[in-house]
Amino acid sequence: MANKYENAENIGKLVSGGTLTDLGKKVNASEKRVSEIIKKLSDMESAIQAAKKQEEERIASEQAEKEKAEKEAAREAAEAAEKAAAEREAAAKAAADKGKEVPTAAKGSAEEAQPVQPAAAKPESEQRPASAESVPADRKPAESKPAAVIEGRPADKKPAENRPSAPAAKAQPAQPARRQDNASRSPQPRSNNAAQSSGRTRQNDNRTFVNKDSRPPRAGQGARPGAPRPSGAQGAYSPRPAAGARPAAPAPAAKPGKNFGPDKKKGGDRTYVEKEKRPLNKRSLQKQQGASVEDFDDERDVYRKVRTKKTAKQTVQSVKIDRAVVTTENIPIKVLSEKLGVTAVEITKRLFKEGIITTVNGSIDYETAFMIAADLGIELEYKPEKTAEEKLIEKQADTVEEIESLIPRAPVVTVMGHVDHGKTSLLDYIRKTKVTEGEAGGITQHIGAYSVAIGDKKITFLDTPGHEAFTAMRARGAQVTDIVVLVVAADDGIMPQTVEAINHAKAAEVPIIVAVNKMDKQGADINRVMQDLTNYGLLPEAWGGETMVCPVSAKTGEGVDTLLVSILTLAETRDLLANPEREARGTIIEAKLDKGMGPMASVLVQNGTLHTGDNIISGMVTGRVRAMIDDKGRQVKSAGPSTAVSVLGFEEVPNAGDPIYAVSQELMKQVVEERKRKESEARVQQTSKITLDEVFGKIAEGNMKTLNLIIKGDVQGSVEAVKQSVVKLSNDEVQIKVIHSGAGAVNESDVMLADSSNAIILAFNVRPDAKAKALAERSKVDIRTYRIIYDLLDDVEGALKGMIAPKYQEIYMGKCEVRQVFKITGVGNVAGCYVTDGKIVRGGKLRIYRDDVLVVEGNVQQLKRFKDDVKEVNYGFECGCSIEGFKDIKVGDIIECYMIQEVPRI
Repeated sequence: MANKYENAENIGKLVSGGTLTDLGKKVNASEKRVSEIIKKLSDMESAIQAAKKQEEERIASEQAEKEKAEKEAAREAAEAAEKAAAEREAAAKAAADKGKEVPTAAKGSAEEAQPVQPAAAKPESEQRPASAESVPADRKPAESKPAAVIEGRPADKKPAENRPSAPAAKAQPAQPARRQDNASRSPQPRSNNAAQSSGRTRQNDNRTFVNKDSRPPRAGQGARPGAPRPSGAQGAYSPRPAAGARPAAPAPAAKPGKNFGPDKKKGGDRTYVEKEKRPLNKRSLQKQQGASVEDFDDERDVYRKVRTKKTAKQTVQSVKIDRAVVTTENIPIKVLSEKLGVTAVEITKRLFKEGIITTVNGSIDYETAFMIAADLGIELEYKPEKTAEEKLIEKQADTVEEIESLIPRAPVVTVMGHVDHGKTSLLDYIRKTKVTEGEAGGITQHIGAYSVAIGDKKITFLDTPGHEAFTAMRARGAQVTDIVVLVVAADDGIMPQTVEAINHAKAAEVPIIVAVNKMDKQGADINRVMQDLTNYGLLPEAWGGETMVCPVSAKTGEGVDTLLVSILTLAETRDLLANPEREARGTIIEAKLDKGMGPMASVLVQNGTLHTGDNIISGMVTGRVRAMIDDKGRQVKSAGPSTAVSVLGFEEVPNAGDPIYAVSQELMKQVVEERKRKESEARVQQTSKITLDEVFGKIAEGNMKTLNLIIKGDVQGSVEAVKQSVVKLSNDEVQIKVIHSGAGAVNESDVMLADSSNAIILAFNVRPDAKAKALAERSKVDIRTYRIIYDLLDDVEGALKGMIAPKYQEIYMGKCEVRQVFKITGVGNVAGCYVTDGKIVRGGKLRIYRDDVLVVEGNVQQLKRFKDDVKEVNYGFECGCSIEGFKDIKVGDIIECYMIQEVPRI
């Protein structure tokens, strides 16, 4: 009754307390927050798109403006070049015309003004006009040059008759080159000339000449005599005799067509010669050659870079992808972006619109990738390449040539049956050894592999445990065997593990030979065993079936030879073949961590030959064969088909039951990397979806007790068996949690883990080392060692019972009616009662009902009959009863008596 009320109250608390309502509110709030986040992300995406569009428009506008400016600059440069060319042509033409007029006018003027002078006095008069004219050449504007030539030099018209007598007229064309060279190399003479002529008053200080032909003729560049410069106007100087031939020279007339105006100055005041012969930079040289603005080096480099980027971008966009091929079902987004020709960011945006949130470093499956490609108008095809795993399987497959060269191999026989039915004893008799005595308690703890020679033939036997905890080990034995010998005790018959062994053999499609053992015992009944076998689909040959049944005795050896002959006969009919010349392939029968030799594994070679030094792979574990030991403890260099050996050289302890291959080092690395990658991807893709039932389950687990265990064993198979057995002992109140398990001795790390997690260490067939034992004593960690699995399971079951809270039940005793109330000094109110049902017990508990409503619960304080204290009052008698902690008793109340008793756990 109490439990019912408690359950009702708990349900009421759960409903009325608002737990479900709060949970619903939290779910709704979470959904609202997710919706808000999605909305914000959508807004952010829209803003990014708008900003990106604006940026593209801005870049396009700037590019257009830049191109427009370049075209305008090119047009202006072309116009300026044409204008300059026209001006040069006009200036050259005008200079040629003026040159023809000047000699004629000068001749007439000279005849009238002065007589002919000797030729020796001409150089001094010829070089003075040149000295005077060279100074102001850069100071006069270009437009004043023609006027200066015509009006300012009347003296140039006088010496017309002296021209034929000038002997130096032929050397005159070479003079400008020397003047230019001297002017460019040493500018000091120009300064001196300017200083000497500064005292003179000249009317032409600001004059410049359009070209060289418009200058007054000058004599050679010689040193001026020490006499002072004559005063007066420029026209007073005598003209150069050979000046009449100068205007006719075509080369000097065409070259000075350049206009050196004030707006073109880049330095201080320079002479005409310096302007003509100064070093030209690339810009000036290209300008003279008619180059446009786009050809300037400084601008051309930048322009070329921009144009190159633009061209590359247009090339990428112009490629149209209609079809793409992928080779894996799980496709990284970066790989998919390369296949489809779009950015990874664009793919993530499309996935986000479809409700798939991922990053550019993530991966998607082929179906999702196909959908994305279809949206882009691309056909995505899946053509898987051969994986490393497929290459390994293909390499291990037999070719046609190998099948033709196969040779017979020894049969692999697994001995199976119920515990203590004599499996190991029978095998012991066959091997003529005492293996059973070495097993703890006479029970086989793990698979033993033995090779037995029968004449010129060999049989490999595998002995499996019969205890129910070793189901996985029996299953492995059935999967790697050719024939199963099912041992059944003649006095015991078919047992649960016998049935399990039959099912394993049938699942592996392996033929069964039944060995009926213990025929030497009294009460052995082979017919009953044969009858029981028919119930499981095994019809003996004696009864017209196909199952061989051999009566044997492991103690006396009766029927053992017949059993061996039956095994060899059945092996011949199965046509067992192998190729010992190829790389080895086998199965890990058992694995352990040896303290002295490291990881070890019992390997059954099924095909090929395993050699020392071979690279081996089993699951995620790789290694190199360092040594091999056969069943007799001898070290061997190779192991052929149907041979069982212990292999040393693994990097870690492999898993029992995994296949093992001898492969090349390159293929071994590829297979391991591929397996690790697949395992990592599988972990990433696992999602945890919590339902409402799981939420209540988590709440219930909070009230559940947990027994943490660490299991260590000698071999991997035994550890698995112990783990599976102890986990089955969990119940609704106490859960067993194995936080760590492994093969090998108990070490310090195991003790520290047990100390931090409050766990118990179960050591099966191993013991803790000295350091671990000392640490366990200091940390108060419980280490239990076992050699028999029965004892281990019994102790775990006892620990569970100790952790389970005791369970109580109510036992109804009786009830009475209050007929009178007595008030006693020092005691209080005492109820005078009449027992109407059962009995009232002094040590019981009471419930008081008034008008069928529960008033209070309490204990019996005193129980008297008349004046005597009594232990109980039976039906039909009167008694006095006082209730502990309750004084408001009234006539007519009903008192119910009951006892609380602990219910034993089953």
